[in-house]
Amino acid sequence: MAQGTEVAVAEPHRHDTREAILFGGVYGAVLACSMVAALTQYGHTSQASRRYDALWLLVTALASALAHGYAHHIAERSPRRRWDALRALADEWPLVTAALPTVAILAGAGWGWWPANGVEYPAFTLNIALLFTLGLVTARWSQRSWAAAVLTGLVDALLGVGVVVANALIK
Repeated sequence: MAQGTEVAVAEPHRHDTREAILFGGVYGAVLACSMVAALTQYGHTSQASRRYDALWLLVTALASALAHGYAHHIAERSPRRRWDALRALADEWPLVTAALPTVAILAGAGWGWWPANGVEYPAFTLNIALLFTLGLVTARWSQRSWAAAVLTGLVDALLGVGVVVANALIK
C-alpha cells in the first residue's frame, strides 16, 4: 500500500430499533413456542423439569442471538472495526427479551408459584399474544392503517398458532 493511502472502513449495516424489535421479537416468541412444545412433548411436568425447561429456553435464546448476530457480522464483506462484532451481537437483544416472559412462566412453575402441569398452555397463549402485539405495533409504526395493522398482527400470531397445532399433531 502506498504511503498516505488509507483504507476506508465502511459502517456495518445497522438495523433500526423498530426493525430489530420486529425481527428479534418475532424470532424470540416463535423460538419460545417451539422450545416449550419440544420440552413438554414427553409429559414431564415436575417442578424440576420446569426449571430445566426454563434454563434450556434461556440458553437456546442466548445461543440463537449469538448465532444470528455473528451471521450478520460475517455477512458484511467490508473491512470492520474492532468492536463491530460485539455491536452485532448486542443488536440481538430483542430475540432474548422476547423469550424472557416464557422463561419466567416456566421458572415460576419450577419454583412452585403455580402448577407445573399444563404450564405450556399459558406459555403458548402469552407468545401468541406477543406475536400479535409485535405485528400490530410495528405495522402502526410503519404508518399502516388499523385494519392492515390488525391483519399483520393476526398473521404474526398465526406463526405461534402453527407451532401449537404442529405440537398437538405430533403428540
